Amino acid sequence: MGSDRQLATAPSLWDLSCPDWQARMAAGRAPIPDLPLDRERANRAIEAFKKLRIFNVPGQPSFGEVAPPFIFDLVAAIFGAFDRETGERMIRGYFELIPKKNAKTTYGAGIIMTAAILNKRPRARLIFTGPSHTVAREAYEQAKGMISLDTEGYLQKRFHVRDHEQTILDQVVRGTEISIQTFSASIVTGSVPSCVLIDEIHLLGKNPRAAFIIQQLTGGMVSVPEAFWMMITTQSGEAPAGVFKENLQVARGIRDGRIKTVDTLPILYEFSEKQQKDKAFWQDPANWALVNPNHGRSTFIPRLVKDLAEKREKGEGEVRIWFSQHANIEVGLAMHSDRWGGADYWEAAAEPGLTLAALLERSEVVTIGIDGGGLDDLLGFAVVGREKGSNRKLLWNRAWCHEIALERRQEIAPLLRDLEAAGELTIVKELGDDMVELQLLVEQCVDSGKLPEKNAVGVDGAGLGEIPEALTAAGINTEPAQQM
Repeated sequence: MGSDRQLATAPSLWDLSCPDWQARMAAGRAPIPDLPLDRERANRAIEAFKKLRIFNVPGQPSFGEVAPPFIFDLVAAIFGAFDRETGERMIRGYFELIPKKNAKTTYGAGIIMTAAILNKRPRARLIFTGPSHTVAREAYEQAKGMISLDTEGYLQKRFHVRDHEQTILDQVVRGTEISIQTFSASIVTGSVPSCVLIDEIHLLGKNPRAAFIIQQLTGGMVSVPEAFWMMITTQSGEAPAGVFKENLQVARGIRDGRIKTVDTLPILYEFSEKQQKDKAFWQDPANWALVNPNHGRSTFIPRLVKDLAEKREKGEGEVRIWFSQHANIEVGLAMHSDRWGGADYWEAAAEPGLTLAALLERSEVVTIGIDGGGLDDLLGFAVVGREKGSNRKLLWNRAWCHEIALERRQEIAPLLRDLEAAGELTIVKELGDDMVELQLLVEQCVDSGKLPEKNAVGVDGAGLGEIPEALTAAGINTEPAQQM
């Protein structure tokens, strides 16, 4: 009964979906839905933000003089996201995907300075963290510059900078500090944060501790009513993985209206899925301004065209990374520069949701491929069938690895967890469990009667291990003459 009462009195969530996001971007507007913001709070924040000056731009202009409209929409959505009657914060998280050179670190520093200026909570902790010392240092220099360039002198009197620690102390609201650090477990220590801004989270996709650290930071915010977190990032130069992939998928789900139970506002400057599959579209410079809202200020399309031409001289790998950073094109099978030549055909033939049982039912003949490895490698299993009537190829895959692979190959551990969650990989704890499952799958193929009499199974000659025994137990003749 108690949990029912709690659910009944829980505040309702705002609808954060934005079905017309493409039209808004085409019109030069931020891909943010119309929200019932507390305009008084929002305007107060915008006024403070506009006064901050940018130290590394000629003339050292203020945000009010040079920032594009989209950034003011974002500031309003952050600081005005309160229910006017209850004072409850209605948006706890913000996820912004924006291409490189759109001044995201500069704007991020401005947002955290605005949060500090408006803060009234003693001993509040505001954290800006990036994946490298270089990123963190840049943000610190921006915030420090905003204080030193305050023409009214208010910020210089209120805030004290400590270069050796990259912290900024509030001398009016006692005990409050802005901490700008490289992303690590050390940022979790200290008081509960009232603001956390994480820059370039795509670079944390391979960090096996990233999800835990972020959970520790954001989880404690529930005790601070006005607290919020924000992630600002470009797309990844590799296929999205780990904590970056998880947050990107949730943000897209919220934007498209599929997820309605999460109070995170997505601000995604990217082409639609259809446009990303149209290579001619996203390679056309005429379309780049759609996803570069700061063009004409910190980024310029003619310069991007020239920069891309230079990258083309260095090879396809450089081009792939360039488009992921400057146009937010998600790296997938079609964009890998070192992929196997047949990969393009496999992607075109993919059939989401196909089960092994369905493949066996629809095929007139099937063959099996197996690739084994050591404890820190994957065991791969594939069944390819020729569809009745159409002769079209059907494919079903499965893979296994031992949990020790998560320790020995920490750089891909988040990706392995992603594959496990997608049901495409099994992480086993006991040696031999993978062979038991493989044997059952082979038996399923044998029982279908669809395997040919000869050359039914192809196995990589390296690292055979217990594979022949599992095949024999499943009823496969493993004499050398039968191997491919």
